[in-house]
Amino acid sequence: MFPKVCVICGMSLYQKRQFICAECAQNRFEKAVTSKSDAINLPEVVTKRFALWQFDKGGYLQDLLHKLKYHRLTGVGEDLGQILGDALRKNNFIDDNEKNELVILPVPLHHSKRRKRGFNQAFYISKGMSEVLRVPILKKDVVLRIKNTKTQTGFSLTKRRENISDAFSIAQPATLTGKDILIVDDVFTTGATAFELVTELQKAKIGKIYIATVAQA
Repeated sequence: MFPKVCVICGMSLYQKRQFICAECAQNRFEKAVTSKSDAINLPEVVTKRFALWQFDKGGYLQDLLHKLKYHRLTGVGEDLGQILGDALRKNNFIDDNEKNELVILPVPLHHSKRRKRGFNQAFYISKGMSEVLRVPILKKDVVLRIKNTKTQTGFSLTKRRENISDAFSIAQPATLTGKDILIVDDVFTTGATAFELVTELQKAKIGKIYIATVAQA
């Protein structure tokens, strides 16, 4: 009875997206620019990192991510994941000739935070990506977040690293053997969380590691 409309511009949605129209996805946000120092800052085991848009504090993108994270609009996450997945495919981010099986790993939440929030926003972004890329999502009990960390907002890089140190554990390392891993999260800021996760993943016999996020700050 009531047509679906874009939560950004209010125009009717005529495609499979639930909340974000194609026009806004294409033109509303500033494309992310990879820092020249990125290659230096990335751990050697990380093959590539990709961010879709530049984070806009107080802008449309922050509002979208808040709707996903704090208002349980999980469809926003799926839309963002589809858009991100399309961008990865268009930019040939993943090498189709790789022999290893690729799996998507949403950055895990601690069980207490997931229970309080009701969901993991990175999972719904991953869900949208999985539909586009035809890549499976790793089961949530394979890699765990065992430390209930404080929010990283406002922390220095040193403080972020201290806060996130030893936060992850691989519960089923055999499940990861011989697989390439695509780590997915909403925002890449200093990389402390992703890199701590990468450090733990290195303990398993995995292939390549990729990192993809909706935004970078």
